[in-house]
Amino acid sequence: MSNPTDLPKSGTPEATELDGTVQATLTAVQEFIGPRLEAATTLSDDAPPRLVAAMRHALLAPGKRLRPALALEAARICGGSWEQAAPAAVAVEMIHAYSLVHDDLPAMDDDDLRRGRPTCHRAFDEATAILCGDALQPLAFSTLATELPATTAGEACRVLALAAGAEALVGGQADDLAAERGWITDIADRPTVEQVDWMERVHRRKTGCLFLAALDLGCLAADGTQAHRDALAAYGRAFGLAFQIADDLLDAEGTEADMGKRVGKDADRGKLTFPTVLGSVASRERAAELTAEACAAIAPFGEPADSLIALARWITARRK
Repeated sequence: MSNPTDLPKSGTPEATELDGTVQATLTAVQEFIGPRLEAATTLSDDAPPRLVAAMRHALLAPGKRLRPALALEAARICGGSWEQAAPAAVAVEMIHAYSLVHDDLPAMDDDDLRRGRPTCHRAFDEATAILCGDALQPLAFSTLATELPATTAGEACRVLALAAGAEALVGGQADDLAAERGWITDIADRPTVEQVDWMERVHRRKTGCLFLAALDLGCLAADGTQAHRDALAAYGRAFGLAFQIADDLLDAEGTEADMGKRVGKDADRGKLTFPTVLGSVASRERAAELTAEACAAIAPFGEPADSLIALARWITARRK
């Protein structure tokens, strides 16, 4: 196993090998989860066709399927199967898709592109996009409640509800908007260490919470132990923040063609990001530290953890 602190440089043979390994995992996840997402959004005639079309536009858009990958691989680490964790993977992707639809709305980030395609409110209209997100949320909980064993479903619904709520995803988005819109006025004047602490607190909720939920749901689906849950939580906390730092760097340095969405928007809005506060070099160093933390948390699982370790190392080396 490679040393997780030695992150591969783009274009090197190691980076190419890592990219190939991770892409093979993600491709397998996409092939596994795609038909299940389609089936989950095949609804009765009581659901208006335009609404269903918007839901499918949001949920079936091509993407990495990173959160389903975490759920499925967490189940495997805990001695379970992808099939056991499929409802968890579908549910967490539904919550993720809803959050993107609402984040892209004119009242929020006002984005035109998502995953290389028109955002939901551009492909349909703003009202339909709002209703699309409203519909995906309960469908996620219905999936957990009806497709997981009764002994697990209640806890799984609780985990996902907490991750999607005011103390996690929605709260993180609210704080992020508050700083961007000037509702919190002193963030930019605080010392650098306080700015970093504030950003980490926001993004551990806004971005990291669904990674944590995906891992925990996969563990629950496989009847993992508390020790499994604790180790995966430690992995997820570090993974989620490393992902956000990498995302900030890509927004600052990437291209729209690579990213499939508008880039440079954070700087345009004067938004606090890890590169604007710490600089690119220090941001990459922090991401490397977090990658090492994530990998160390699950290293005791041995070979079954290799795919999640590769994912963590790839997150900070990726170019899109």
